Amino acid sequence: MMKKHSYLDRRAFMAATAAAASMSAAPAFAKRQGAPNFLFIMADDLGWADIGCYGRDDIATPNIDRLARQGMRFTDGYANSSVCSPTRVGLITGRYQYRLPIGFEEPLGLRSDARLPEDAATMPGLLAEAGYQTSLVGKWHLGTVTDAGPLQHGYQSFWGIRSGGVDYFRHSFIWGEDETPDLWDGDTPIEETGYLTDLLGARASEEIQRMSANDAPFLLSLHFTAPHWPWETAEDIESAKKARDSLDFTGGSMAIYRDMVERLDDAIGGVLNTLEKTGRDGNTIVVFTSDNGGERFSKMWPLNGMKGELLEGGIRTPLIVRWPGRIKKHGESAQTAMSMDWLPTMLDAADIAYDPSAFDGVSLLPVLTGGDRFERKLFWRHQAHEQKAMRQGPWKYLSIGGHDYLFNIEADPMERANKKTVETELFARMQNEWAAWNDTMLAYPEDNASWTNKFGGHIPDRY
Repeated sequence: MMKKHSYLDRRAFMAATAAAASMSAAPAFAKRQGAPNFLFIMADDLGWADIGCYGRDDIATPNIDRLARQGMRFTDGYANSSVCSPTRVGLITGRYQYRLPIGFEEPLGLRSDARLPEDAATMPGLLAEAGYQTSLVGKWHLGTVTDAGPLQHGYQSFWGIRSGGVDYFRHSFIWGEDETPDLWDGDTPIEETGYLTDLLGARASEEIQRMSANDAPFLLSLHFTAPHWPWETAEDIESAKKARDSLDFTGGSMAIYRDMVERLDDAIGGVLNTLEKTGRDGNTIVVFTSDNGGERFSKMWPLNGMKGELLEGGIRTPLIVRWPGRIKKHGESAQTAMSMDWLPTMLDAADIAYDPSAFDGVSLLPVLTGGDRFERKLFWRHQAHEQKAMRQGPWKYLSIGGHDYLFNIEADPMERANKKTVETELFARMQNEWAAWNDTMLAYPEDNASWTNKFGGHIPDRY
């Protein structure tokens, strides 16, 4: 029987880390001089090889590529899920999303009342308690109701959207003749004119300037919606004059997608320039990644699969980290990393004492600052098509629709050579370890049909 694992609330976290804090010689609060800032940039549905430094040669991404040259590029970075909101649960809590009922939402629907628990321990909340300024610019997608938004979960400032995707000009979720405006300043709905990627970049620059005027360190989560559908370029002014079916998966083109990614790179470049002008860039850890694998215009080569699938193309993402003077330039790491690792990594980098057992994620700081790569076990599940996956070292156990596989990912990144009948003991062990891990997670409710009911009853072939 599945165990009913609870989430970690803030009081439990503080109790769990009290002993570690008392033994630490470092102050418990990050207001002290020298604590790093964090700029966490997350793209939406960006494929593993959609940027130049990962192999895309028909899209220009000079600003993201510059980050890679100035820092470390991970070859084996993963998202917590193959779809949007579950990954964001893992990121903000530092734990597998399957420990929370909101993790059943794959992804969170517009009309869902699922939310993070009010007192859940979160990345921005824990950093705020340690003296950090915290701000989210961009996509939330962890609850659309006003009492379950970013301001209720540790962010002191929020400017962006609450749902999973909006029209880039109208800033609304549009389904047929129904239109739901979705642009917010805190808990106040607002109207703005402009292409959303540009607006988010400009607002992030303003937030950096505002927070840099204060001596306290900051966390700026910059969660773009690009290049998530609907596929619209900044020059597609006609899109601003008419309602669109935001779930039109037959729209778009490779040229439009190229323009969207390049516009995303331009916006990131503007934010990085602002950070440099404030003088805070020297002690700011900048992270760039995506919330899951890419869609049908993405490049995943040499990976197989896409968003919504636990094949490598659905969960492996670009991951770049820069910290001048602490992370060597032109670095590359094959360390396996996951979205949920960033909470403990930030606490570690800020020298905030914590109990590592409080999280499923682990600190990547030793690897970032020159330490050796370490082996670990990573697990995934996804209710659609009964998907299961586990990664350890070069090996990956995968099950889709009742069909089981064992792949050597390092030798076979396209997941074509099924080794389960060759490496029989290894296959059985990983299969059993996945089952044992799954027993520690919440069970899907028997009547759970959330993933089949995201879009008013319409289920795209590829969501």
